[in-house]
Amino acid sequence: MIRDAPAEALVDADRFRESVMTVGDPVVVRGATRHWPMMHTGIPQAVIDALTRHDAGEMAEVFVGDAAIGARYHYDDAMAGFNFRRETMPFGAALSAILTTADLPDRPSLYMGSLTAERFCPGIEAEVRLPFVPAGVRPRLWIGHASVVACHYDTMDNIACVAAGRRRFTLFPPDAIADLYVGPIDHNMAGQPVALAVGSAPGDRRYPLFERARHRALVVELEAGDALYVPKLWWHQVEATASFNVLVNYWWDGFATGPDQPYTTMLLAMTAIASRPAAERAAWRAWFDHYVFRPNGHPLAFLPNERHGILSAGRENIARVRAMAMRLLRG
Repeated sequence: MIRDAPAEALVDADRFRESVMTVGDPVVVRGATRHWPMMHTGIPQAVIDALTRHDAGEMAEVFVGDAAIGARYHYDDAMAGFNFRRETMPFGAALSAILTTADLPDRPSLYMGSLTAERFCPGIEAEVRLPFVPAGVRPRLWIGHASVVACHYDTMDNIACVAAGRRRFTLFPPDAIADLYVGPIDHNMAGQPVALAVGSAPGDRRYPLFERARHRALVVELEAGDALYVPKLWWHQVEATASFNVLVNYWWDGFATGPDQPYTTMLLAMTAIASRPAAERAAWRAWFDHYVFRPNGHPLAFLPNERHGILSAGRENIARVRAMAMRLLRG
């Protein structure tokens, strides 16, 4: 069960980071966005009016799926392509098409996502602030019919806010990855690999290991005005369950200590380590545990801080480590 965020954590970004984000579990924030001007009336038309009022006329990419796919955006049967097509149209025209066809039977499903608010609806970002999101983090918009977005992860922390319609999130913890049958890293629908087994029927012979993870699913239903915090690397399938839906989300890295991202490090480690013999991989695992994951604390804790060298805390030492790594990469 996903817990509700404690009220005292929602006062500002620092308290949210310390009391919620450091725990690393999803939390629900009921009524988080009801103070937004567009939410005051409680009707979707106010959200539509706000989007239209701020429309900058930019061209947007729209996913278009035939009725036969049941609005489940995924690979095609051969996994060579996808079961939907991408079309480009003005944002306002796409919004109008979604609205006017939302309740028509057997219509194609339409969906546009990850639209930066400052580009597509400049000024609306001032109307959708949250006190527990850092001030410099900008919102993104996700608008469409009822749909199912395949189970994926993000490498950033995420606050997902339902502005119109309803959303159902099905989540799995990061350590379920080996049981989810994750698809290709570089051939995917929207930037992240997806968990192919999620949504499969019990006993599906293609995904036998998924039976170990199926019971670990956490499911949460969100109404308009609700928000969900999804920590980075948590798997989540997102279903929009109303005929017209708008989601506003915020992505940021709450624990960045420098310019380098952990995912980038993992990709480089894959090329350097993954194909080596098992004994050597085990040796490198011990090195990673000692220097990176640190189950026993800082590797130089037995020495005074002034003798920690590049392992000392501080941005100047991050720069020294990066410079050393760059020299090694250049050979």
